[in-house]
Amino acid sequence: MKRSIYDEDHEAFRASVKEFLDRSVVPHVEQHAADKAIPREFWLEAGKQGFLGLEIPEEHGGAGADDYRFNAVLFEELNKVNAALGSCVGIHADITAPYLVELGTEEQKKRWLPGVAAGEILLAIGMTEPSGGSDLAALKTTAVRDGEHWVINGSKTFITNGYSADLVITAVRTSPEKKARGITLFAIPATAEGYSRGRKLDKVGQDESDTAELFFENVRLTDDDIVGELDGGFIHMMQKLPQERLGCAISNLAHARQILEETLVYAKERKAFGQGIGSFQHNKFLLAEQFTTVDVAQAYVDQCVIAHDAGELTPIDAAKAKWWTSQVQNDVLDHCVQIYGGYGFMNEYRVARAWRDARVSKIWAGSNEIMKELIGRDLGL
Repeated sequence: MKRSIYDEDHEAFRASVKEFLDRSVVPHVEQHAADKAIPREFWLEAGKQGFLGLEIPEEHGGAGADDYRFNAVLFEELNKVNAALGSCVGIHADITAPYLVELGTEEQKKRWLPGVAAGEILLAIGMTEPSGGSDLAALKTTAVRDGEHWVINGSKTFITNGYSADLVITAVRTSPEKKARGITLFAIPATAEGYSRGRKLDKVGQDESDTAELFFENVRLTDDDIVGELDGGFIHMMQKLPQERLGCAISNLAHARQILEETLVYAKERKAFGQGIGSFQHNKFLLAEQFTTVDVAQAYVDQCVIAHDAGELTPIDAAKAKWWTSQVQNDVLDHCVQIYGGYGFMNEYRVARAWRDARVSKIWAGSNEIMKELIGRDLGL
């Protein structure tokens, strides 16, 4: 089915993204996986191409694109290469940068945004804690006022871009008595005294992303480092989560579709019992089911993109998109592994890596169980 939400400008942008990825990323993906990181050269080149500042105003070095469909195109193309690339760029440009754009003071925007757009300041967001998981209201990292400073102590875990980030938008508790209403966002530079990184975490998949633990020991910051309102962090995070979850949905489907299309080629070429394995009725029906499932899910996500572009995407619709596409992604890729047979269990095959990479999509940005809880509450249950 031809998708109608993109026009010639979007497709021209897609072509430029694909050309950049084919030239600057695809030849190096094995090295990225071995290093458990995407190198700084990638970020700087992506910044030169204008891919990291789509939502950043032109006066601060960005593209000033007032059209989320460009973000969607970018993340579709990134995830065709691999899911880790999409998640790392997504954290930087689609999830964290908007906090600075929409909540930052003019001084903060001048201080950080040009470097963010250029790939010189790599961003991460610090929400999850070792004991908290999806419960953002239970944060234990604290900031205590000491004269003109705030003294921050605590830790974060599972932080994408965490090992190489230059600036981390971090949720901390500033007013414990207010519970969820007592959380503030601080922009913590990696150069701050008392800031330290743990090891790169050894994950099941997405080897290319440098996921890490972060530690704060008496990190001293000032009011100039607060992003948004004091004690307003929880509300700020809730307002930004729909875009994060929509970005996940876009990425999930693009990732699944790419591998599904490669699996179709494999099923036509792979012979067994004298014929292509795709011609066996089971495989034929299975592939028909998977392509239909992806197309139907894509139709819903495309409508969510349109709604978000119009400022009409609800948190519940975003939750539906996030959980459904992550389930579809994992189901589709599991079937793709089965079609590849023994080769599907070999790491040198893209299908095996994609299958591993996808599993986390049912956990992060709010687990699928949390998404269903939100949807259920909206139903009055």
